[in-house]
Amino acid sequence: MDNLLTQYGAAIEALFARTTSGTKLGLERTTALLEKLGSPHRQLSAVHVAGTNGKGSVVATAEALLRATGLRVGRYTSPHLVDFRERITVDSTPITEEAVLEFLEEWIPTAEEIGATFFELTTALAFEWFVKQDVDIAVIETGLGGRLDSTNVLTPRVATVTSIGLDHTDLLGDTVEAIAREKAGIFKRDVPAIIGEPSPAIRDLLARCAKDVSARPVVLIDDEYRISDVEISGRGTAFTLEADGDRRRITTPLIGAYQARNTAVAIATVAMLGDEYLPPASDISKALSKVFLPGRFQRRGKFIFDVAHNPAGARTVAETMRALNPPQPRTALVAVLADKDWRGIIRELAPAVDHFLFTNAPSAPAERKWNPAEAHAFARAEGFDADLEPDMDLALMRAEKGCETLLVTGSFHTVGDAMSRLQVSPFAA
Repeated sequence: MDNLLTQYGAAIEALFARTTSGTKLGLERTTALLEKLGSPHRQLSAVHVAGTNGKGSVVATAEALLRATGLRVGRYTSPHLVDFRERITVDSTPITEEAVLEFLEEWIPTAEEIGATFFELTTALAFEWFVKQDVDIAVIETGLGGRLDSTNVLTPRVATVTSIGLDHTDLLGDTVEAIAREKAGIFKRDVPAIIGEPSPAIRDLLARCAKDVSARPVVLIDDEYRISDVEISGRGTAFTLEADGDRRRITTPLIGAYQARNTAVAIATVAMLGDEYLPPASDISKALSKVFLPGRFQRRGKFIFDVAHNPAGARTVAETMRALNPPQPRTALVAVLADKDWRGIIRELAPAVDHFLFTNAPSAPAERKWNPAEAHAFARAEGFDADLEPDMDLALMRAEKGCETLLVTGSFHTVGDAMSRLQVSPFAA
């Protein structure tokens, strides 16, 4: 076993280091790799989910709903927090180390010949694993964007776009409209399109994009569903959902007012597959009780972990903090990737916390590491109470001693690094 784990660790390092580095948008390399594998993507029944914020919650919720009807469900998400295997699960069980090792040993040389990136090779691994595991359906999250994301080789049963915000502007465009068009690239002819975007202008743009490619039907959440009476507690989020004349109280363990909309989007997505895929209305909350999504307002003692990495995500974290009113004083331990709008994130978090402590995420790629001293200076200039501790281990010890609530946020790297140090599992209990 120890030898396997050593080999697995080395293989994962090779995956990170030896495949072509960076992001290269386009489907040709993924298609070439999948063809050599026997085109497993053509054998998959799948739901495809894109969006700036909310897609992880929608994927996890859709998975729980599908599993409640007895289906065998694959889930592909990114990035991971602690363990690479979080990305690829079947019925919430992660892919085995043996399977990852075997695949990488066989296919890394081919990936290098093709010039495939880390994410493209991982996508091929996921699709092949789901076929080998004979899943009934797979819920697939895009990695970046939609149109040119490697997961977009799929022809899914349903394509869903959650919400649009400014993120990855260097690759997807510097306006919300441009980013929306990229995300809408997952819509396809005669494939149902579900649109969760709350802004009327962007919602209409997404609907036009769906209709332009002859997606059908096109379902706008705000036209078909009505959400009201949202209540947030430490146990989750409860709300009233009206659709097709039915009015029902729904509860999800995911915390935050925005989780009501994410849950409605997931319900609409699964409903579009057919009546047999969705649990009876009276059993929806029971099915949702199994939802588990690490790093999304995940509470553990005095810690709150949230992977918010753009201002919109930070705003929802701040709103949830204010609604739940956890004990004070509250410290935000923050590390953000350099290419993100960290100033916007700090401004959004400030009203909900008493103190900032800026640090580094050790696992962040060298070329994307931010300068926490610059963030510290900015926060002080804005009048926020802030300190600096570049070493995460020291920062965690220092922050934990000085507060009653400790929010760890800013990126997947930040949350994952903190969770691994605190031995918080990214897998459901």
